Amino acid sequence: MDHSKKHSYDCGINKVQRIVGGKWKLSLLWYISEETRRFGDIKRALPDITQSMLTKQLRELENDGLLHREVYKEVPPRVEYTLTNLGQRFLPILKSMSEWGDSNL
Repeated sequence: MDHSKKHSYDCGINKVQRIVGGKWKLSLLWYISEETRRFGDIKRALPDITQSMLTKQLRELENDGLLHREVYKEVPPRVEYTLTNLGQRFLPILKSMSEWGDSNL
């Protein structure tokens, strides 16, 4: 382990925290990892999140390359979210966090 970057602003932990540090982002990634999800399904699964916060967090995850947003030109419009390859590569970390939480909290 390279301890020279241990407390640096540019260390890996800080980089990850900047991307997934939002209150809902880990839950969103975990829920979307199971299958492609529509916006309404996500909102129903996380009833405590406001629509504007959900939109903001999803857009940030999309901008950071973890989610893909597909808009279908239908009436009413349909929007679906899936994990990108980068998001898929983050799944083992999410699984480890889930297992640790189940075992220790």
